[in-house]
Amino acid sequence: MPKIMELEKIVVWDGNMAACQAMRQAQIDVVAAYPITPSTPIVQNYGTFVSDGYIDGEFLLVESEHAAMSACVGAAAAGGRVATATSSQGFALMVEVLYQASGMRLPIVLNLVNRALASPLNIHGDHSDMYLGRDAGWINLCAYNPQDAYDLNLMAFKIAEDMQVRIPVIVNQDGFLCSHTAQNVHPLSDTEAYQFIGEYKNKNPLLDFEHPVTYGAQAEEEWHYEHKAQLHNALMQSQEIIARTFKEFQSLTGREHKIVETYDMEDAEVAIFALGTTVESARVAASTARKNGIKAGVVSIKVFRPFPYQEVGEALKHTKAVAIMDKSLPAGAMGALFNEVAAALYQVPNSSRPVLSNYIYGLGERDMTQKDLGHIYKELDANAKAGKLTTATQQFIGLRGPKLSFC
Repeated sequence: MPKIMELEKIVVWDGNMAACQAMRQAQIDVVAAYPITPSTPIVQNYGTFVSDGYIDGEFLLVESEHAAMSACVGAAAAGGRVATATSSQGFALMVEVLYQASGMRLPIVLNLVNRALASPLNIHGDHSDMYLGRDAGWINLCAYNPQDAYDLNLMAFKIAEDMQVRIPVIVNQDGFLCSHTAQNVHPLSDTEAYQFIGEYKNKNPLLDFEHPVTYGAQAEEEWHYEHKAQLHNALMQSQEIIARTFKEFQSLTGREHKIVETYDMEDAEVAIFALGTTVESARVAASTARKNGIKAGVVSIKVFRPFPYQEVGEALKHTKAVAIMDKSLPAGAMGALFNEVAAALYQVPNSSRPVLSNYIYGLGERDMTQKDLGHIYKELDANAKAGKLTTATQQFIGLRGPKLSFC
């Protein structure tokens, strides 16, 4: 039996430690990993937990991130609780196998510590890797801080392994700004955490020789379409299980997580829509803007896939102007998040169709300051009063040299 780790009611953990402690409490059967900055401490600390007897499971160091996810696929298909962690180029190398995992409906949990994609090489955080895997058929959860990294990891196992879901889950957190930032975290005891997740329940395990199954079969035009449609349907329907799991977690801990989070939106005329650590910064800026007479609010999401179109549309439909913040390079298009939010608003009945603007920011972890956010709220206020864009639809914030704006 694994040893119990006695934890204080309040601990000081960064996002990486919060994630790997939740993984430890889940009592994973197999973690296969190839470390990469800034996610390295997750698997490094996990390996220490294994060596110290806190985990009764296997920790596999493999030769690449592609191999790491391949080993996870094999272990999950065999019938084990499985997880790993990666970032950036490592995630890019995993992408091929992500489609295998989701297509086989294997409930793997992946901690993705968000980091810029090369070239040029950059070890710091933006959301390029998160968007790279957005269509790979995985549920995507988004942490704002280390407490979220801990909570969402515990819930990720419960969501992924639900018999109505059986879809792998990515838990995203911002590189360095969350992964290496120490804050107060309120953990559960090992017993409480494991009881919340529950015993692993197998579904069609390869090692059940009395009931042989096949994984990775070939399906051409006769059945490939149906398989993909079933995965899409399961992803969209998983929102109900995600919401239920959030409620169960709130009942246990008192901590409320919502698929769509709002701040000061009751009478807001303008809003920033953001992900990750930017959310908390935007809330501070919104409070400052209100002191200056701007009815400002913030809307954010804890669930990026399946994208909560109806809930996002409802949260924003009475606003006059919205800034959608994309922390990644759109490379020849509007930002990925901008397109999702625009689609959500377009479908909502009785929407005021607010003026939408797209702000590209923070590439390679360029600072997003309170001054920058205050400037955005002032531009939103001007757009709201004019009833139209007073600047270009898309702007690059905090960029040295000539200002870049498009459309």
